[in-house]
Amino acid sequence: MRQMILFLFAALILPPLFLHAQTPAAYVITIDGTINPASAEYLHSEIQNAADHRAACLIVRLNTPGGLLKSTRVMVSDMLDAPLPVVVYVAPAGAQAASAGVFITLAAHLAVMAPGTNIGAAHPVTPGAEMDSIMLAKTTNDAAAFIRTISEKRHRNIAWAEEAVRKSVSLTETEALKNRVIDTTASSLQDLLNAIDGRSVAVAGGTVVLDTKHAGIIQREKTFQENLLDILSDPNIAYIFMMLGIYGLLFELYNPGAILPGIVGVIGLILAFYSMHSLPVNYAGLGLILFGVILFLLELKLTSHGFLTAGGILSIILGSVMLFQSESGLDMLSLSWQVILVVVVFTALFFVFAIGMGLRAQRRKPTTGSQGLVGETGEAITPLAPSGKISIHGEIWNAQTAGGAIDAGSKVVVSRVDDLTLVVHRIES
Repeated sequence: MRQMILFLFAALILPPLFLHAQTPAAYVITIDGTINPASAEYLHSEIQNAADHRAACLIVRLNTPGGLLKSTRVMVSDMLDAPLPVVVYVAPAGAQAASAGVFITLAAHLAVMAPGTNIGAAHPVTPGAEMDSIMLAKTTNDAAAFIRTISEKRHRNIAWAEEAVRKSVSLTETEALKNRVIDTTASSLQDLLNAIDGRSVAVAGGTVVLDTKHAGIIQREKTFQENLLDILSDPNIAYIFMMLGIYGLLFELYNPGAILPGIVGVIGLILAFYSMHSLPVNYAGLGLILFGVILFLLELKLTSHGFLTAGGILSIILGSVMLFQSESGLDMLSLSWQVILVVVVFTALFFVFAIGMGLRAQRRKPTTGSQGLVGETGEAITPLAPSGKISIHGEIWNAQTAGGAIDAGSKVVVSRVDDLTLVVHRIES
């Protein structure tokens, strides 16, 4: 009887548990902000992780104004070669897939948009400078060919995709669905899983039929390293860390023993270099910034009536503007003018006050120890013929004359210090 009860219990309980265990989960990541190397690394690692855990699909919640073309190409390549379905979900309401986001959305196996979102405006831009007509045409044609390739691969509206690049057209989620730019719309993740259930997509290993209606949702967050790289991929942050590193090291060099500025300087430069390896740095701009710092240092040592300071300010401004050079018109990469002006003003004040005070302190006559007695006046306690004792600063010192004998009670001035003996000469009344 007991065996029969256990058998019935197993027959009723174990099959649902087994089926639940076999139901794959949907992995979800969020990319909210500009497309940069951190975004590319995040997507690459999560595609691999979802594939290793046999996930039903990887959902990318996307909200971006654009970003770096190099990172975009890496992300598109990973999505086209992904071994499992990758679903791009432009969400939440008010989100956008602009510029680089258009390429990423179209490269997905399934593209979904939430109500109140938009997609488009992928025309090359030229922040900070005008691009000549030949270069603009070259950049536009390259981007148009890139987006046509993606659209053809995913069977999307090729004509609209090219117009998004050439004419910066944009669509709402309903217009995008009507024009075959996306596959469906969804107001939530669960609606999305219901909408894509049963769809067939071609992945790197063959064709996969999605089984997502009852799939669980697993949110995947960025690692600490990915979050750090995401922050440092902002050119303004990299620029500030670089300047803080320069300030810290210079302050330590001109004020040895301060320690803290040196530590801050080294950490700042390391973080700046870590950031710059992923950004398109123009070394001419970096050279101008360093030249400006040298001019400020020379101003502290030479009399130039302000010309060196003016040259340093101009050099740092020009170098800051040139520091990050976009590799393509699709890149959204530039320094904020507010950040540049604050850094230039702070740099000028730093060298005038902080470094200047350190140099003046080094040049100042010693006031303590035996060297601080040189030039000070005292009174002979005993006759100096040539040796004797003097009183100076309320202390009694051994002294000897630099010339003739000196009577007791005479005023003397210290010429130099030999070990613990003061060499003095008489002050003529």
